Amino acid sequence: MRFNFSFRKTQPAAVVNHEGAVAYQLTPALELYAAVATAALSDQYYEKADTRLQRLRELVARNDPRFVAQLAVYAREKLYLRTVPLVLAVELAQIHRGDNLVSRLVARIVQRADEITELLAFYALANQRQGTKQLNRLSKQLQKGLALAFNRFDGYQLAKYDRAGQVRLRDALFLVHPAAKSPEQQHLFDQLVRGELPTPYTWETELSALGQASYATAAERPAAFRQKWEELIGSGKLGYMALLRNLRNILEAEVSAGAMAQVVTALTDATAVARSKQLPFRYLAAYRELLTVKSGHVGVLLAALETAIGHSIANLRGFGPETRVVVACDVSGSMQQPVSQRSKVLLYDVGLVLGMLLQSRCAHVVTGMFGDRWKRVALPQGQVLRNVQELYRREGEVGYSTNGHLVVQDLIRHNERVDKVMIFTDCQLWDSTGNDASLAAVWRQYRRTVAPQARLYLFDLAGHGTAPVQVHEADGVALIAGWSDKVFDVLQALENGGTALTEIQRIEL
Repeated sequence: MRFNFSFRKTQPAAVVNHEGAVAYQLTPALELYAAVATAALSDQYYEKADTRLQRLRELVARNDPRFVAQLAVYAREKLYLRTVPLVLAVELAQIHRGDNLVSRLVARIVQRADEITELLAFYALANQRQGTKQLNRLSKQLQKGLALAFNRFDGYQLAKYDRAGQVRLRDALFLVHPAAKSPEQQHLFDQLVRGELPTPYTWETELSALGQASYATAAERPAAFRQKWEELIGSGKLGYMALLRNLRNILEAEVSAGAMAQVVTALTDATAVARSKQLPFRYLAAYRELLTVKSGHVGVLLAALETAIGHSIANLRGFGPETRVVVACDVSGSMQQPVSQRSKVLLYDVGLVLGMLLQSRCAHVVTGMFGDRWKRVALPQGQVLRNVQELYRREGEVGYSTNGHLVVQDLIRHNERVDKVMIFTDCQLWDSTGNDASLAAVWRQYRRTVAPQARLYLFDLAGHGTAPVQVHEADGVALIAGWSDKVFDVLQALENGGTALTEIQRIEL
């Protein structure tokens, strides 16, 4: 991504949320975790990109360096985030000295060749340096870590990610000075310097070549693209993400029934799903794209996407037939915000997908959405993406405020005992009725009068640093943050007596 932020000082504020309602400040570690797990580093409804970035910088300084490094690894390897781990590494290098923690961290989180140049671009911004010449005073630990990362990439990876940008891979090579492991690798480095790396075989380069070719007749072009898609599908060189993003193109190319069967097999392979590290909302984006295509194969692909997303939490435990669960999705106005500048997926969608994933694994569950009102919606299990579409279609039925307390008030009114209340939200709850009701107050009442052992799980999808209820084990309240299916690993840790930070603190460096 391109970094385009300014840095400024922030002043401490009263503990209220962005709507002015009373809120509870998270601990520095929990706040950093929530901010990182939800960081797209683009403008959000309540927080500008540079504000979030400045808050990340301040939180890094307030936390233990080892925890910051563990969180960076967790974000890269478990949450599948690319940019924010690099930000954490650069910020950690600013304040931590005396060991090789930073170099080991950089070598671990830089997993694609273009992340070398992205890290250097942010380093230049964070240190207010312009141009690659100003990067020659690079932190020694960052330099050492990047050199180790350079050694892992082969010619294909270097060529694939040798792109124009603020910093080129060639510039990075001169800055980092990695020692080649072999004569063959030195030859690759020399080719990179001269701009002579062979063009890699990728689906993008193959299709681009077809697009630039000349055709004798109008019929030859679609035939060539159909043949190329069938070749790519059969070769196994079309990665899972590429397959997911190109389902519409494959359908429009009218590939053979045999090729389509291969697509379905690839999409539904549980091992491939796990290896692909797709965020759950990517399946929703593909699902919605298919709904606009006229093809007889759409139905089987929609079913394949349902199977694929279902693999992501197949092993979730703790939700047996006797466990009573409420899954509540925030559909307020602030949730109608894209997760990033280039995405059509909203925070609202992320909450619905995660909520419906959880619903699909519960034997005894009440599902609903809240805005001005709380509304229960009966939905079939095993149809995660279809259920998301149904809730999306009906979101206007409850209005656009954020009266999350109504979820628990409804339980009190009906004297309904449940074990777990799961709320998927940006945590900016407030009472639009003017009665000054709060989730904190009604939760205390519910535990006191109806269900003393009930637990409340706040799934924070925005990471603004506060919660509507004090996050404390004694009150049965926990906070989980992020957009990945790995939030359910955190849920599992909580079920086993841990905390939201347990999974992070287990990471070995």
